[in-house]
Amino acid sequence: MARIDTRNSSRYWEDPHVRGLSCLAADFTSHDYAPHSHDALVVAVTEDGGSQFKSRGSTEEASTSRLLVFNPAEPHSGSMGWSQRWRYRGLYLSQTAIDAVSHMLGIAATPYFTANVFRDEALVGSFLSLHRALDAGGDPFEDSELLVSSFGVLFARHGSGGTRIPVAPCDRDLAGRVQALMTERHAEALTLDGMGAAVGLTPFQLIGLFRRATGLTPHAYLTQVRLRAALGELRAGRPIVEAALAAGFCDQSALNRHFKRCFGITPLQWQRAARS
Repeated sequence: MARIDTRNSSRYWEDPHVRGLSCLAADFTSHDYAPHSHDALVVAVTEDGGSQFKSRGSTEEASTSRLLVFNPAEPHSGSMGWSQRWRYRGLYLSQTAIDAVSHMLGIAATPYFTANVFRDEALVGSFLSLHRALDAGGDPFEDSELLVSSFGVLFARHGSGGTRIPVAPCDRDLAGRVQALMTERHAEALTLDGMGAAVGLTPFQLIGLFRRATGLTPHAYLTQVRLRAALGELRAGRPIVEAALAAGFCDQSALNRHFKRCFGITPLQWQRAARS
C-alpha cells in the first residue's frame, strides 16, 4: 500500500460573492489524478513545478508558463511525471457561475475550448492575480474586476464559437459620468455591475472604457478617489479608522495598504507629520 506524502496539502473553498465559483490551492510532491471530469469549467495555473496531464488522447505538460482549461464534463487525468513538486491554483465555474460571468461580459453564449493548454504568460499572470485575490478575501470590487478581465480575455483570445464580447465605446463624456458618480458616492459599496448599469455598459465594457479614458481600471480610479477623501478626513483631525470608513474603505488595514502603496508612507506617518 502506497504511503501518503504528508507534505501534500490542498485548500478548497467556495467564493462568497459569486455563486457557483469555487477555488483550489494545492501543493503536491506526489499525487496522481485518476481519469475524471468536472461539472464545471476548469481553469488552472501552476505556481511552481509542474505535472503531466492526459486529455483528448494526448499527454501534455502543466508548467508555470501554460494555462490549462477544461470544458465542463471533459475527461482528463494527471500525474507528477518528471516533476518533484506541483503547486497550482484552480478555478471551477459551475453553470451558475458561468452565467454570472457571461452576464458581466455581456454575452449570451460562452465559447468552447478546442484545446486544453495555452501558452499565454500574460493570461497566466492574470489568473494567478485573480486567484490570489480571491484567496486573500479582500476587496470584492477588485475581485470582480479581475474576474471579468481575466475571463473576458480568455474567452475572446482562446475560445471557439460563443457570442462576441461587446467592446467598450471610446467616450470620454461617458467616462466622466462614471467618474462623477464615483466622486459623489465613494463612501458606498459600489460595484462594477451597478456603475456599468448606470451608463448602459457591462462590467467588461466599463473596464475597457476606463482604461482608454484614464489609463486606470475602475478599481484603481475609485481607490484614488477614496484616498483623496481619506486625506481630507485626516486633515480634519479624524482618527484613522474613522477616516478609512468615511472614505469608503472596508477597514483601517485597507486604507493603510493602499496609502502605503500609493504614497510610500502610512496614514499614521502622514498624520504625525501634519501635526508637527
